Amino acid sequence: MDELNLKIAGEITLSQNPGSSLKKWREIFGITQTELAKYLKVTPSTISDYESNRRKSPGIGVVKRFVAAICEIDKQKGGWTVKKLQMPEKTEIYQLVDFEASQMAIDFVKKIEGKIVTNEEILKTKKLFGYTVVDSLRAILELPAEDFIKIYGTTTERALIFTNVSMGRSPMIAIKVTNLKPSIVVMHNLSEVDKLAVKISEIEKIPIVTTVLPIDEIKKRLG
Repeated sequence: MDELNLKIAGEITLSQNPGSSLKKWREIFGITQTELAKYLKVTPSTISDYESNRRKSPGIGVVKRFVAAICEIDKQKGGWTVKKLQMPEKTEIYQLVDFEASQMAIDFVKKIEGKIVTNEEILKTKKLFGYTVVDSLRAILELPAEDFIKIYGTTTERALIFTNVSMGRSPMIAIKVTNLKPSIVVMHNLSEVDKLAVKISEIEKIPIVTTVLPIDEIKKRLG
């Protein structure tokens, strides 16, 4: 197994809820239960049983087959997810955190004591697989445009939490001109969001949330 496969397999094997972890990674790769079952030559109900923990925890053999399958299916589709996962991280500018299991965006907002600025209805249907804390100022000054994609880590179904923001305009402009879009944008310690940022949010249908909760407390609450 290569480094990426080992990382995914290790997380699933060590998880307290391996079924949820299996499901999370399948969804991150954008693969349906039917697709995976066809590749592994099992029934979709078998995949469903593992993910819902109706079957006993999968052994290392099952996990290795699962990881090899989702990576190979992804490569057959162009390898987009595998390429993203293999990109090096600039942790001094941003920090990626993936959840063990997905959670609803509206619950995420409550945990960080967020104030919803735009697109409240969208938050009720979105689910998140993680979040990224981004130093907005350093990202603008130091992060090459072609590297901006790396802040999404494993999936765009995540919240981007921007720190060191003065108006909120620059992060939203950066998001608008790139192909990938996050599920939520969180502006940290910002009392009033720039009108242009709000307009972009409405056009792109990306909810903006603000919070004054300290970053360390946010990380603690999100686990």
